[in-house]
Amino acid sequence: MLGKLLTILATALSLLVVDIIFPGVDLANFPAAMAAALIIGIVNIGVKPIISILSLPATILTLGAFSLVVNGLCFWLASLFVPGFIVAGFLAFIFAPIVLSVVNTFITNYFAERYPELSE
Repeated sequence: MLGKLLTILATALSLLVVDIIFPGVDLANFPAAMAAALIIGIVNIGVKPIISILSLPATILTLGAFSLVVNGLCFWLASLFVPGFIVAGFLAFIFAPIVLSVVNTFITNYFAERYPELSE
């Protein structure tokens, strides 16, 4: 349970970094970031596999590049459900999920190295 909460916290902190980097991503406050992190997780678990399977031919034809569109679509879809979380513009749609993933990986690894007892 604590591990899942830390994952949501790391994603929320990553979203705040994405908010600083991309002008097309807007987060109103930290509670909106926490809610967005939770909804992004739900969308990635529930909706993304379906979209990925349906878009498999396009992903194969583009040698995997269409997966960026799928990630952007899931990121944007999450913004529809969270008040105070806005994704606008093509650059934010495509590149913000990439930055989110990279920053989230660094934050998660930082917590795991510093506090291994929390990830158990």
